[in-house]
Amino acid sequence: MEPTVYIVDDDPDMRDSLRWLMSTVGLSVETYASADQFLTEFSPKGPGCLVFDVRMPGTSGLDLFEMLTARDEGMPVIFITAHADVPMAIRAMKSGAVEFVEKPFNRQTLLEKIQRAIKDDIARRALLADRESIQARFRSLTDKEREVLDLIMGGRPNKAIASMLEITPRAVEMRRASLMKKLGTRSVVEMMRLALSIEEKPAES
Repeated sequence: MEPTVYIVDDDPDMRDSLRWLMSTVGLSVETYASADQFLTEFSPKGPGCLVFDVRMPGTSGLDLFEMLTARDEGMPVIFITAHADVPMAIRAMKSGAVEFVEKPFNRQTLLEKIQRAIKDDIARRALLADRESIQARFRSLTDKEREVLDLIMGGRPNKAIASMLEITPRAVEMRRASLMKKLGTRSVVEMMRLALSIEEKPAES
């Protein structure tokens, strides 16, 4: 999917300037005149970067980003403003902003920041896709397979598992083989590492 830069700025000249700048490096771009328009029309189809003017009539860029954060939209953001100040920068960074750029800005520097943010978003999406794929594999397990997996994770040997579940050791081996096949692992150690990986909190963008 082609990356897209989403620009929200109430200044039409700035929107046109940024659109032209993105086109010089072949980046797809969508522009919005207000936060309200953005919230109504924004429909991300793939990786990208958000470029927000901080001060706008109505909902500000910072308020807009905090609304998106509450909705769990993890696309990276670059704030642009002609009124930079320390408290504003601190609030932006605490909100998770990638960058905080003051007008007038160096075009090449801004492009580099945007391209880096897009790479970060592509990596973030790949990580999420991998995690969702792994979780789907675990969801495919039967209740009996989950019982065996939990006991394996608890360090129980086959004979102990068989005794606790009141089944034969051969049945344990068959369920373990089924577990490994469904999870796409080649060893019990690899299976355990995979199980532990989905219990860890994903890295924040």
